[in-house]
Amino acid sequence: MKELVEVIAKALVDNPDQVAVTETLKDDEVILELTVAPSDMGKVIGKQGRIAKAIRSVIKAAASKEDKKVTVEIQ
Repeated sequence: MKELVEVIAKALVDNPDQVAVTETLKDDEVILELTVAPSDMGKVIGKQGRIAKAIRSVIKAAASKEDKKVTVEIQ
C-alpha cells in the first residue's frame, strides 16, 4: 500500500523527490501519512478534495483485497 500511494503522489507533483509516505499500525488499522512539498499540496488534494478522495478510494479498494483497513492522511 505504501508504494502505491508513493507512486500515485509522485505522478501528480512537481517535486517528486519531496514525496514521503510513512506507515504506522494502530490497532488493526494501517495509517499512511503522505507528505509533499507545500507548493504541491494543492495538486495532491485537488479541487474540493477530489484527487485526495480518488487516492483514498484506490487505496481502500486495494486494501479490501487483502482484508486490511487502510487510512490515508495528507500532511
